[in-house]
Amino acid sequence: MADALALALENNLNIAVQRYLRPIAQADVLRTKSGQAARGIPGALLPSGLSVGALGVGVNQFQGAGGVGSAGGISGGGGAVQVPQSGSFDPSVTLNSSWDRTVAPLNTVQVAGVPQVATYSTAFTGTYTQMLPDGSSFLVALNGIRQSSTQQFLLYNPAVISRFATGFNQPLLNGLGFLPNRRFLMVAQNDLRTSEELFRQQVTAVVVQVEDAYWDVASSRQAIVAAQRSLDAARTLQQETQIMVRLGSVPQLDLTTADAAIAAAERDLIIAQTNWQLQQTQLKSMLSKRIDPELDAAEVETTDQLPEPQEADIPDLQGALDSSIRQRPDLLISQQGLLSQDITVRFTRNGLLPSANVFGLYAGAGLAGNTQLLQAGASQSLSQDVVAAYPEYAGGVSVTVPIRNRSAQADNLRARLEDRQLQVSLQSLRQQIGMEVRQAITGLIQGKAQVEAAHEAVNLANQTADAERKKLQVGASTAYNVILRDRDSATALQAEIAAVSAYAKALVEMDRATGSTLQQSGIELSDALSGEVSTRPTPYYRYPRYPGVTAPEH
Repeated sequence: MADALALALENNLNIAVQRYLRPIAQADVLRTKSGQAARGIPGALLPSGLSVGALGVGVNQFQGAGGVGSAGGISGGGGAVQVPQSGSFDPSVTLNSSWDRTVAPLNTVQVAGVPQVATYSTAFTGTYTQMLPDGSSFLVALNGIRQSSTQQFLLYNPAVISRFATGFNQPLLNGLGFLPNRRFLMVAQNDLRTSEELFRQQVTAVVVQVEDAYWDVASSRQAIVAAQRSLDAARTLQQETQIMVRLGSVPQLDLTTADAAIAAAERDLIIAQTNWQLQQTQLKSMLSKRIDPELDAAEVETTDQLPEPQEADIPDLQGALDSSIRQRPDLLISQQGLLSQDITVRFTRNGLLPSANVFGLYAGAGLAGNTQLLQAGASQSLSQDVVAAYPEYAGGVSVTVPIRNRSAQADNLRARLEDRQLQVSLQSLRQQIGMEVRQAITGLIQGKAQVEAAHEAVNLANQTADAERKKLQVGASTAYNVILRDRDSATALQAEIAAVSAYAKALVEMDRATGSTLQQSGIELSDALSGEVSTRPTPYYRYPRYPGVTAPEH
């Protein structure tokens, strides 16, 4: 069994598939650290209410930072200012450069002095934006353009126009704090913990399958021994009957009856052998990545005996229930899902608040270029930005109050309803687990009684068959009666094997129901995760059926 479990941890394909779950969860954490929406992992709850608007939209989307301002125009002026929330948790740098030539006809010569104007423009834009986890965001922008024109009355030609601006936006109500802005990251981190329980659940399922399959192989091997024993007994009866027919002590019909018994025993042996081959194939598929001809031809030798029932096998009910509540992976997964849903409830509650933001802006403008008396360029224009030769200061408050706000109300209501639904589901799962634990204990009690009864039935059937053979030898019975007693003995032996095999599986089910499969089998989850067994599994149920074999302490 220990060898089988070690092979399964290294080679089972279902475990290999589930090994990718944690890296996927880690990739989701990396994605959400940028402020984008979580994609979730298979088997973990991803609440639908985490996203506002279109499903899958992240915390915020990048927005531009405006142009070069009014510097370089033919009139100054101001107006309304808005610094929106922009960027994501990952800083974003945007660079843009362009060259443009424009020829435009004019309907007057009073402004430009010529009827048509050719303008040459070289522009550059650089923007840095970032959003912080508390919802505040800021931007830094530097824009510049160099223009030369055929106009006659320009102050600078060519002219270098520049603008340096920095601004911030801070939510005051809706969107304020770490929860609304880090909700995807919180859920992704929760999914990372859930991925470990999902992996544990898969490893547990595989271990249970391997242990059950191992006992199936062991019992089918014993079934072959029992069938072979029945065949040997039938052949011995045939030989004895032939002697008695020659001596004239029994009729010829008894020999025909003995031959029929051999045919039936041979049939039962073939069935037992093919069942054994089928059980081997199923076990091999769980222990290997692929079955090649060499592995297909190999035989599985089960060196562990089927366990004999012991009083210590049946645990205390309350202790078993406590263990299941503490260790069952499916219960822990549901609890993690409830934590994710709680994040959604709190986020949608924040969405009921009006949207209020305070923002500020500082900008400096620069204008320089060539004149008849001097030549100046980008450095002169940028220096005007730095020394605030032409400053702009702005600040304000933006408030949005949705009337009725039914969308946010519906989102919060649905989140709370789904939270209550998950709570009921969790309670239902607890009851189901409690029922499984009680059923597992009952299965052990019944199995123990069935094994003890089966042992007694085998002993009595063997005694009856031996007595019937002795009666046949003295002429007080017939071959037919002996065959009937042998069949009863074989049936009792097969029932004993089935009862002991069922008891072995009941032990496996008891561990699964209490969530202690890996612990009781001595399996390290890290070995299953790496695919390399550093600590050999130590299955604990080793109560041999036959005398002279001692069970290891545990």
